Amino acid sequence: MAYNIAKITSNLSINPSCGCSAYLSLKKHLPQPPAPAENHTYTIYEAYDTARDTTFQERPASVTGEGTTRSATLVVGGGLGVGPNGLNVLRRLDESLLQDVVRSGYPYSEFHIKSAYGWTLMQVQATAEVDGHAMNSVALSRHSIWQCLRDRIPDDVIVNKKIAKVVPNGSPTGKHLITFVDGSEPVEADLVIGADGLKSTVKRALFDVEKPEDDPYPPKYEGLVGVGGFTPVTESLRRNIPDGIMTITFGGSGMFGYVYSSSSQSDEHRASADHISSPGDTLTWWSTYGMKESPDPKTVDRTAITEDLRKRHANWSDPVIQEIIRSVKVETMYPTWTTPELPIWDRDGIVLLGDAAHALPPTSGQGSAQALEDSESFPMMLAHYLKRVYGNASTAETEKDAIQLAAKKHMALRYPRVRALLNEAQQRQQKKQEKGIVGEFVMYLILWLVGVFSPANPVKDVLEYNIADEVQKLLAGDT
Repeated sequence: MAYNIAKITSNLSINPSCGCSAYLSLKKHLPQPPAPAENHTYTIYEAYDTARDTTFQERPASVTGEGTTRSATLVVGGGLGVGPNGLNVLRRLDESLLQDVVRSGYPYSEFHIKSAYGWTLMQVQATAEVDGHAMNSVALSRHSIWQCLRDRIPDDVIVNKKIAKVVPNGSPTGKHLITFVDGSEPVEADLVIGADGLKSTVKRALFDVEKPEDDPYPPKYEGLVGVGGFTPVTESLRRNIPDGIMTITFGGSGMFGYVYSSSSQSDEHRASADHISSPGDTLTWWSTYGMKESPDPKTVDRTAITEDLRKRHANWSDPVIQEIIRSVKVETMYPTWTTPELPIWDRDGIVLLGDAAHALPPTSGQGSAQALEDSESFPMMLAHYLKRVYGNASTAETEKDAIQLAAKKHMALRYPRVRALLNEAQQRQQKKQEKGIVGEFVMYLILWLVGVFSPANPVKDVLEYNIADEVQKLLAGDT
């Protein structure tokens, strides 16, 4: 009986949540094989040696195999928001994990959607009912959520190597073969989980592709770019930013958003997502707008981008936006990419999770939450089928069968949800494209009408979704 059931590969994708949370969920849910087999072993392959207590790190070519490279976890995107549906995944993993994540960020209860002229067009709840009480969403840095997850993973589980390719059933024993950029000895694995982002190396194994340029499903540029970051909270900013609110402003030249990204160190409730804590000293902001061709973030002119940011929003009425654009210096630009619709997410025990399977645009507000839902769904499915294998000595099913069944059920459950979120996000992101004056005011009218006639919380179903309950429902009749 094969007992080396799980090897996880993660090349520090644009979404930092999935690889680490998948490991924690597998450890929590998977049953131990019957004696005399040893328990499952796990390895997380990270492309970059990222220290837990840093905010930026460079690694030499000898480690990454591609010259000096920056960790995507620390650099890409900066800030993110996690809705109650994602936070609940963390809570079910470990209540203290949820508390650490909330403590690292700032809870918010509403989205305020405004026009560039200052009119409030919509107010949308960012809370959900969880076990009889309201849970807020949380804004924080990408590095913070990664660090909270990473702190719970033993150091010897993580190997800092960049994967060259995964060969399905490529070893002499019929297991999957993982090879490395540095030419070191390949390793075998019964299960390979690709949580390695948009340019997934693991994804190529599903489609028998050797080189990235031959990928039949390359990342899709959505015609949008973003700039953003963090800035200190001044007294004038504090006077103009309401507690517990994420403000998103649309105009003819794009979109601008901001929200507190930290809570006051002295607030007794700062570790609770059920409360709106006193704001701390940092604010996260972002500006998104249309650009026909995707820029290369490595070669953009920072000074030109900063000046463009100021011109783009120069006449917008919000004093918070005006203070931010006067004080910040833009470091880089982030093109918006998504994963095209994939016909499969697994093949013979090679499984894609998170952005590797279904990267969503920032407009969805659900990128991290959907990666977290993936990281709970598949391990729960796998645990169910492994228990069936281990608990029935007469069954003809094997661990390999259990992996394949779990992967199929996982995709059947997750695919409709993430596709619906992607379709909605792609419709919304058209509002970020540049418009003439007529188009701008038509957009305002539509947003206002949606705010007037939509339910009190139009995203209620998304935020209250409980992936654990949905898995149990799907598996209820499958014993």
